[in-house]
This record gives sequence, structure tokens and C-alpha cells, in this order.
Amino acid sequence: MKFEQALKSKVLVSDGAMGTMLQARGLPVGHCPEEWNISQPDVLASIHNDYFAAGADVVETNTFGGNRFRLKHHGYENRIYEFNKAGAEIAKKVCPKGKFIAGSIGPTGEFLQPLGSSTISDLEEVFKEQITGLIEGGIDVLFIETMSHIDEIKAAIVAAQKINKKIPLVASMSFEKSASGYRTIMGTGIPEFIEEMKKLPVIAIGANCGKGAEEIIDIMEEFRQLTDMPLIAQANAGLPETKDNKIIYTETPEQRGELTRVLLSEKVNIIGGCCGTTPEHITSIRQTINYYINRN
Repeated sequence: MKFEQALKSKVLVSDGAMGTMLQARGLPVGHCPEEWNISQPDVLASIHNDYFAAGADVVETNTFGGNRFRLKHHGYENRIYEFNKAGAEIAKKVCPKGKFIAGSIGPTGEFLQPLGSSTISDLEEVFKEQITGLIEGGIDVLFIETMSHIDEIKAAIVAAQKINKKIPLVASMSFEKSASGYRTIMGTGIPEFIEEMKKLPVIAIGANCGKGAEEIIDIMEEFRQLTDMPLIAQANAGLPETKDNKIIYTETPEQRGELTRVLLSEKVNIIGGCCGTTPEHITSIRQTINYYINRN
């Protein structure tokens, strides 16, 4: 079954955090996560396996920051294709039959003109480099995520279409509550995001990251009032706190189960986690979906 068919036939469970999972397995502070696709592939395979075992239908590659601008901070700007292809291959190798691999595409961290020096054409080329490696590594779908500028999402979509028009595209932004409603840090509101995505070949839209359960519920309610497109929701496990010099996330797997129940009532189609979520959170999502879908 292809990803698009699965999306139409059932509620899909995506995986949880990657960064905090890598840190728990020894990733040093400041080290490039994508470099571990080469030097520590067994660690990545183990994380993907844990998420599949927890009940995920789709796991994301360890390539969130695998673009030229972000890799340049670590001196790896010449290893873009290598890191991304390896990230896809690691996940694909352990992917059970009937499950899926999503290529993770995060923001470049660059400002577009006139705020910065980059043009939309620059971003398209940067995303093409990354997406080429992911597609050739065997991904099933692209998750363009945690975006704050609508033009950056468009650049990633155009880049993907130039490489392979058949690759499914899912797009999500990170929203914060403001005096004028939920907006990204660059000012994009939910209505604007929806209208722009309707013009483009994306199969699902939504939100990820943010402040956790309460906000993602409000955000999904607004999305569902404005569109019948398939939705994706991947909330953080609450806001991070510092305890004993360690960053922790306080939302429990049980709380994630209750969040999932509410998201199902909003007819969200892909439910997973972002920063701080663990395989235990994903198990709670899976169990909640199984209970309510089977009961109804």
C-alpha cells in the first residue's frame, strides 16, 4: 500500500522526537545529529525500531537539519547528499512491511530578502540537494516541518516537484498564540497557510512542535473549521524544564493518550509527537487510536 492510500484508509501514527532520543543515547551537545547517520547508524536503527515497535506507522529520517546552511555550521556542507541518503537508508532497512519512511525537511535557518541575503531560488537549490539524497535513499513521503515562513515551504515543495513529482508531500508549521490568533514567528496565520497549501500538491497539512497539548488542540480545531484536507498534529511533550542540569519534558504518555482522544474528535489524520516525546508516548497514541477506532 502506498502512503497516500494508507492516509485515506486509516488514522496514521507517526513517531516522536529524534533529537532528545539521540541525546539520551549519548549525542554530545553541539554535535551534528545528521553526522550520526554515518558514524552511528546502529543507534539510528535502534531508535527507528523502537518507534515501529511502539506502534508507529511512519518514522522520520534523522535529517531535520540536513541542509547546506545548517550543515555548514558543523563544517559538513559538502556531505549533504551522503548524510541524507544514509538517513533514509537506515530507516528503510528496518522498516516493516506496510510501514513508511518520511524524509524530514526542517527550516534552513536563513532569512529571505529583505530581512536576509537569501532568495527563494537559493532555498530551492538548497532543498533540492537535500531531497535528492532522501529520495534516492528510498523514502515514501516528505515531511516538510517546523516551518515559520510560507515562502520557505513553497521553496521546499517546488524543489521536491523538480526532482520527483510523484513523491507525496506533507507540510506543517509551528504556531504560537498571539493577540491576533495563532501565527508563526514570521507572522503566517493558519488561514493564510491553508489557502496557500490548497494551491500546491500537498496531501496533508498541519502543525508540529509548539508548546504542547493545549495549543495543538486549539490549532487543530481552527484547521478543521477551515478545511477538510487531511491534517497532521505532532505536539511537543509540553514545555521543556530544567531539573538537575538536565532538560526534561513533563507530559506523560497517559496525558498524550488523552490528547489523542481529542485529536481524533477533530478528525486529525496523522498523529505523532515532536520534542520530548518517546516510544512510550507513541504507544499511548497507538492504544488510544486502536480503542476509539475499533469501538466506533
